[in-house]
Amino acid sequence: MIRTALVAGALLLGASAVIAQQNVVKENQDTMKANGKNLGAMVAMVKGEKPYDQATVTAGLAQLEETAKKLPTMFPDSIKGLKPDGGKYEMSPKIWEDKAGFNARIEEFAKVVAEAKSKTTNLDTLKVSAPAMGKACGNCHETFRIKLE
Repeated sequence: MIRTALVAGALLLGASAVIAQQNVVKENQDTMKANGKNLGAMVAMVKGEKPYDQATVTAGLAQLEETAKKLPTMFPDSIKGLKPDGGKYEMSPKIWEDKAGFNARIEEFAKVVAEAKSKTTNLDTLKVSAPAMGKACGNCHETFRIKLE
C-alpha cells in the first residue's frame, strides 16, 4: 500500500514538472507573439499602412522592454528539447549550446529597445528605431529559432 502511494506520488510529481515546463514554453510563445504584434504595428506605421499613434508605440515599446528584461530567464535548462504545442517555430538547441552567443543577442536586443524607447517620439524617429529592433529580433531568430514545416 505504501509502495503504491509512493509510486503514485512520484508519477504525480513528475507529471506536474512536465506541465510546468510546458507552461514556460507556452508563456515564451505568447511573449514572442506579443513582440511580433507590437513590432508589426510599428512597422505598419513606418510603411504608411497605419497612421502614426504615439500611444500604440509607447505601449509596444513598453512590452518589448519587458521582454528584454525577461529574456535572460525565459529559457532555463529544464525546457531544453521541449516542443511547442502548435506554432510555426521552436527553440533551437543552440540556445543552450551557445549560451554566450544567445546572451549577447539578448543584450543587443535590450540595448536597441532601450534606445528606441528613449528616442522614439514621432514617425521620423520610429522610421529609425523600428528597423533596428526588427534587425535585433531577426539576428537572434536566425540562429536560435527553428522554423517548422
